[in-house]
Amino acid sequence: MTGTLLLIVMLAPAAAAAGCLVFRTGRIAEMLNLAASVVSFFAALTLTVLSATGPRYFWADYVIADMPGSWVLLCTAIVYLLASIYAVGYMRMLREDERLWGFYALFALFALTILASAVMNNAGLYWIAIELTTLVSTFLVGFERAAESIEAAWKYIIIVSAGISLALLGTVLFYWSGSFVLGPTYDMTWSALQTSAPRMNPDLVALSFLLVLVGYGTKVGLAPMHTWLPDAHSESPAPVSAMLSGALLNGAMLGIVRYLAVADAAGVGSLARTTLISLGVLSLLVGALFIVRQRGIKRLMAYSSIEHMGVVALGFGFGGQFGVAGALYHMLNHSLNKSLMFFGAGNAMRTFGSKDIGAIHRMGDNYPIPAALWLAGAVAITGAPPFGLFLSELVILRAGMEQSRQWAVYAMLALLIVIFIGFLNHFRRMYFANGAPVEYAAASLFPKLSAWCVVPMWFAVLPLVVLGLWWPDGLWKYFGEIAQGLAGAGP
Repeated sequence: MTGTLLLIVMLAPAAAAAGCLVFRTGRIAEMLNLAASVVSFFAALTLTVLSATGPRYFWADYVIADMPGSWVLLCTAIVYLLASIYAVGYMRMLREDERLWGFYALFALFALTILASAVMNNAGLYWIAIELTTLVSTFLVGFERAAESIEAAWKYIIIVSAGISLALLGTVLFYWSGSFVLGPTYDMTWSALQTSAPRMNPDLVALSFLLVLVGYGTKVGLAPMHTWLPDAHSESPAPVSAMLSGALLNGAMLGIVRYLAVADAAGVGSLARTTLISLGVLSLLVGALFIVRQRGIKRLMAYSSIEHMGVVALGFGFGGQFGVAGALYHMLNHSLNKSLMFFGAGNAMRTFGSKDIGAIHRMGDNYPIPAALWLAGAVAITGAPPFGLFLSELVILRAGMEQSRQWAVYAMLALLIVIFIGFLNHFRRMYFANGAPVEYAAASLFPKLSAWCVVPMWFAVLPLVVLGLWWPDGLWKYFGEIAQGLAGAGP
């Protein structure tokens, strides 16, 4: 059953990409991609439930269906589904019908590479999957062919590839460390690394982890390796921005978490966690500074992604049941919330014909429902109640206090307050600042928003409210088992 579901999750986007290449028609391509996202979502949801019974290994142990991987798989599938719905309406507004089939082929392949990375049980194969996400998504970042988009795509592939090269060096050093224990040749599975880690050279493991942290941290967008992210997220089509922020960053964070478990087992967890926590605080600081002074609407969302990946890094860095649970819960809430925010940003850009925050005002005058949903998302993304991110951040703060990391807790609290004020101040200007009435017929070529652009916003905001008011006991137990698995020696 589990193996069949894994095949379905992977084959659905692969089949959609193949279908796009065969039919080469925009309308068929968008429906194939949408169908694939629906199938992948339900298969991933079932896999997440089944993974609670224990990890399952497939295809000569190269593929694993375990709880951490299944959770990232589910978060990815959710964003893929929401972004695929939204893409139907948004991409039609670009009037690129002749190229739409190519977009959806790349979009499905992008989803496939992120989904595949979550279930790789070999550290080398995981690196390959993450590198493939870069190669595929580069073409999506530059899809609109504007000068800014092409520049962002080049910046993205150069900086991220440099970081991934460091991750490769760290992976090689981890393999070398294991060779002194397991012999010159062995299967570099996550469990093999974790079980042999206590007998590895701790200095070599520490160096390997730092290289991996910088490498995959570049992909996650942790400061100071974040410089590609604001350009790539702001210049991509809105559905791609949602995938980059809500799905890809989680996939890269999973690699750091798996290697962190190895560092803990090798006895260098204190150094590894302190470094991860420091990068988390730095990411919050960078996010806060740039959010306050930001002028571009999608760049505002991009720096928010840097901030929230910093929060996730703090959760995993603090560790323990509260830290891990808070970080995993934050992954899900951020995936939903950032999808909502990029959808709203895409709507605003197409309505007003500008990415400039100063050019967007009186949002609720003509589009009250989409504007209300976007405003709710803005409140939620700052970590305010009653939304899910408030709960996850509260749990992470508690984890920091329990682990005697008060300096990081106080820094996180202070920076979250700055971000709350700065972020919502931009929305105050776009919604409530005085300004001349906008003549929509003259201000935009696309004054109407289709249901495709609004429905996924509802699908994102409603779970955020539910998850903010109710943390299911089943999820708490699920996260607790993941925390124990990351702390243990593995199978």
